Amino acid sequence: MNGTNPNQMALSVTDVNRYIKSLFGSDGLLSAVAVRGEISNFKAHSSGHLYFTLKDGSSELAAVMFRGDAMRMGFRPMDGMRVIAYGRVDVYEKSGRYQLYAGAIVADGVGALAAAYEKLKKKLEAEGLFAPERKRPLPEFPTCVGVITAPTGAAIRDIINITGRRYPQAKLILYPSLVQGQDAPASLCAGLAYFNAMKSCDVIILGRGGGSVEDLWAFNDETLARTVAASTIPVISAVGHETDFTLCDFVADRRAPTPSAAAEIAVPDRRELAQRLSERYRSLTRRAEQTLTARKSTLLLAERALELRSPYAKLAHSRQHIEHQTETMERLMKGRMDKENARLSTAAERLQALSPLAVLGRGYSMVRDEAGQAVSSATRLTVGQQVDLQFSDGQATAEIRTVEATKSKKEITHGR
Repeated sequence: MNGTNPNQMALSVTDVNRYIKSLFGSDGLLSAVAVRGEISNFKAHSSGHLYFTLKDGSSELAAVMFRGDAMRMGFRPMDGMRVIAYGRVDVYEKSGRYQLYAGAIVADGVGALAAAYEKLKKKLEAEGLFAPERKRPLPEFPTCVGVITAPTGAAIRDIINITGRRYPQAKLILYPSLVQGQDAPASLCAGLAYFNAMKSCDVIILGRGGGSVEDLWAFNDETLARTVAASTIPVISAVGHETDFTLCDFVADRRAPTPSAAAEIAVPDRRELAQRLSERYRSLTRRAEQTLTARKSTLLLAERALELRSPYAKLAHSRQHIEHQTETMERLMKGRMDKENARLSTAAERLQALSPLAVLGRGYSMVRDEAGQAVSSATRLTVGQQVDLQFSDGQATAEIRTVEATKSKKEITHGR
């Protein structure tokens, strides 16, 4: 056979791989190398190891980072991120593949992190995770607030102080979590899963104090962002930075610039509540008084209308009409009687003036003969005749002793 030497000793696959590995190990350049490239095929294994590929425009290089090194990283790598990986290139003897064993990874400039951030942000936004209509309202009066943050940081102290001052009725439950490094996203997700499973709180504060972009990178993790969006309990994102936004800020139901601000958003201020209650009490009292006054006026009008339509009112009206008519009739009768009395008085006066008694009252007397007939002339009397004399206040009997008749006017006239 061409190219063969029957006396040449055959090597095992293991021998070949081991030899190649020794060559790599003896190369000073490959034992400490910095490789620039773009991450692809990134996979975080359950063991904590990271597997990915570095690529540029024409080549690819397999890479791995073990759990201990990954935990010291301030951010979580993702596909599309441009990085510089520091480590060594060696052969994995079992498979015969060579790969980069990365001990540290840094972003290839701030632009690399920003580019990866924008890429994931657009992806989540396109899926509707940032939509305002999917955000849930926060409870107005929470009885319990869940807090996911570091147990020893300033964030939890600020939340405890502000919550206790503003609304001590609310109970705080802390889920201690990592807030920085490779394992932080998984720890934060575990806190969200815990509160959602226990259903022990009304609102969740998720966050930490301030830091660099790398320090805060755990809150840009895709899995964490999706876990926040899927939470059945409203979530307040409280990552300590004023100007920049993490992906958790966009998917959370509310965003707070600091943990202190998150505590103020999560619970009401009891002093403001007392003032609002006082104002509402005064407003309700005033409206109640106005309502009662209006109802009282309406009731009085209805009562008056009912009285006007009731049989008693009609009887009273009829009684009043009868009384008026009676008064009118009595007034007319009195006038008529006064008029008749005046006429009778006048007639009586006239009759009185013509009455013989009136004449007798002036000193005259009336003479009656034995037959009781009035004697109107002396010629009808005789001497010795008994006559009765009638006075105004009595009568008397007299005897005629002399009779002397006087001439009448007619006789006197003729005698002339």
